[in-house]
Amino acid sequence: MRNSFGIFLLLLLFFASCKSKRELVYFKDLPDSVALTTPIPEIPETKIQAGDILQITVSTLNAESNTLFNSGTLQSFGDDRNNSNEGGRVGSQGYLVDKDGFISFPVIGQIKLVGLTRDGARKEMIKQVETYVKDPIVNVRFLNFKVTVIGEVVHPSTFTIPNEKVNLLEALGMAGDMTPFGKRENVLLIREENGQRTAIKLDMSKKDIMNSPYYYLRQNDVVYVEPTKYRDPSGDRTLRIITAVSSSLTALGLFIYRVL
Repeated sequence: MRNSFGIFLLLLLFFASCKSKRELVYFKDLPDSVALTTPIPEIPETKIQAGDILQITVSTLNAESNTLFNSGTLQSFGDDRNNSNEGGRVGSQGYLVDKDGFISFPVIGQIKLVGLTRDGARKEMIKQVETYVKDPIVNVRFLNFKVTVIGEVVHPSTFTIPNEKVNLLEALGMAGDMTPFGKRENVLLIREENGQRTAIKLDMSKKDIMNSPYYYLRQNDVVYVEPTKYRDPSGDRTLRIITAVSSSLTALGLFIYRVL
């Protein structure tokens, strides 16, 4: 009789634990013993949009020209908490792309860069600067390439990416990864591009996500990790009831086992 109650108790504990167990694995459909090799999809280059902040530096053989082209109409940007009366924080300076797609550059004036890639903007700037100096070297980079990760992650925040290249896993890693309550099979990506907003749900439990055109993030993407029902108030209540019932049954089983 004792053995029967012992088996019953073990089964009770097993099924109670299964009630609250969740799948927390990424790429769970990957084979265990076979190396999976897939081609890396071509990553589309980021294009300059209105509201972007660009760092543009010009180098020439003439020191006076360097000073002329690298100062003047820079604007400062930063955390509003540190903003001065002039409207920005010193130390994060760049050229703001206005709503019409232009920047205001020293000596040259208005230059349209919207819609160009970083390399395309570099070539356009060289063409413009060559009107005034010979063989200039121009570097262009984004100062505000950022993605936002919110929802069921450890550290939800907006992250500035220095190299303008980040994938979903890297973004989740910067946010401290999903909590145990995050739905790995239902991650929402919100993207604004070419005047349109796209929202798509991605399954991080499948290996195919690595070949998705949404695997690599773009400027201003928002990643939202949905909570499971266990995180919702109704789900918490259900989980508490299941836990209470299983605990009561376990206690009753132990009592009967000891008595018999």
